[in-house]
Amino acid sequence: MKNVRQLTTGALLLAIYAALLMLTTYMPILGMVTNLFLVLPFILFAYKNDRKSMLVFFVASILISMIVGTVFAIPVAISFGLTGLVMGDFIREKKSREAIYFVGSIAFLITVVMTYVISVAFFQIDFIDETIEAAKTSIESSVSIMESLGQTPNEEQMEELLAGIEAGRFLKPTLFVIAAFLAVFFIQLVSFPVAKRFQVEIMDWKPFRNLQLPKSILWIYLFSIIASMVFNPEEGSFAFMAIVNIAFLLQWLMVLQGLALIYFFCFAKKLPKVVPIMFTIGVLLLPQLLYIVRILGIIDLGFDLRKRLKSQ
Repeated sequence: MKNVRQLTTGALLLAIYAALLMLTTYMPILGMVTNLFLVLPFILFAYKNDRKSMLVFFVASILISMIVGTVFAIPVAISFGLTGLVMGDFIREKKSREAIYFVGSIAFLITVVMTYVISVAFFQIDFIDETIEAAKTSIESSVSIMESLGQTPNEEQMEELLAGIEAGRFLKPTLFVIAAFLAVFFIQLVSFPVAKRFQVEIMDWKPFRNLQLPKSILWIYLFSIIASMVFNPEEGSFAFMAIVNIAFLLQWLMVLQGLALIYFFCFAKKLPKVVPIMFTIGVLLLPQLLYIVRILGIIDLGFDLRKRLKSQ
């Protein structure tokens, strides 16, 4: 009886997955929304079944992806399927929300990187380089139109903009990490409320103000800065790319630490919740605030600033 129920549930969830995949594949505009729900059937199945059954379900989803879509739908099944199964397994094991988010992001990151490597190695398709070239072409076209209308763009600002876009070639690893963690954040944001309606018990987030990164991250960040000044690696070399990516990623982690400190301070002072939210928006819009928050994050991580605030 249990096996019959398991087969029925699995078939129903595979049918839901196939419908979502069809909408995502053949209706691109609607697919921007439906792809966030592709992990849901996998989460629901993993929550109720053991890992051996999860493997069978995963293989079946790949076969269905080939039938419903094409061979190019297989990476979608692997990325969203593995991510959903891993998160569902962690939910069943009563892991924390932070652990579920982290392991889901790592699973998604691994599959996306694998897809990228295969597309470059076997199909000579580098979608990051193509996106960079498309952005540069678009900017150059806009500049030409402005010049034809008698408007001269600021050359210094244009050079900085193009240099920033070109930096994407060196920041590929970091872009993959950021994209994976952002994607899984939005996937959880829309999928978990639906999963809870199916009696899936998911732990709540801990307050953001309690975020505390390991102190080792600060030392790695400082080492990357010192290494870039001492060794001054040649642009394009492996050492250059490693240092740039580590420093860029850790800079944003320092910003998160700084924002957590600000949220903690606002909570301690009983300020309205809208105050730290508006400050966060300001940080994303104003680079000057970004530097200040990063410094606050470094101070908090290095000198336990929150403990000092607690004692006061």
